[in-house]
Amino acid sequence: MVVGKGEKMIEIIKAESSHIAGIAKVCSDAYWATYHEIRSEEYINRIIKEFYNLERIQREITETGREWGGYFVAVEENEVIGAIGGGMINQTAGEVFVLYLKPDRRNEGIGTMLLNALTKQQKEEFKATEQWVSVVKGNQKGIPFYEAKGFVFKNEQNGYGNSEEEEYTSLRYCREI
Repeated sequence: MVVGKGEKMIEIIKAESSHIAGIAKVCSDAYWATYHEIRSEEYINRIIKEFYNLERIQREITETGREWGGYFVAVEENEVIGAIGGGMINQTAGEVFVLYLKPDRRNEGIGTMLLNALTKQQKEEFKATEQWVSVVKGNQKGIPFYEAKGFVFKNEQNGYGNSEEEEYTSLRYCREI
């Protein structure tokens, strides 16, 4: 999918090895921008180190399947400005595992384009009929976005990656696709 914005074109494509550094930067920068007020510095650094390192992203670009469908990226002038990834969590349910944009590129429709690409993959390739997402409680960037896309709150659960002394909470949302 290619969308023009002024003279610049945004392309939504399946990520390749040339996008690894861009994915790491977008996800790390956006993670800080999203969570710096609601998560500890230690927690943020731990999650970024686990998920947005170059070796893991390389593996997640090359080793894909039902459980992890790979990354899709939004690219403008050869720069990654957004990334999304997800997979199937059972026979009929897909999940959005990660969706981040460059912090200064929000509210331009890029997140919607990325979500549409992942949703198409989950519906067409993997036959998903519903889609889930976990959103950090208090994430006022993500919650309104997903609710606007038809996701409905289902329950709370312990947040991913909590240490023994952390009690962060995630909100589970679902929509039919």
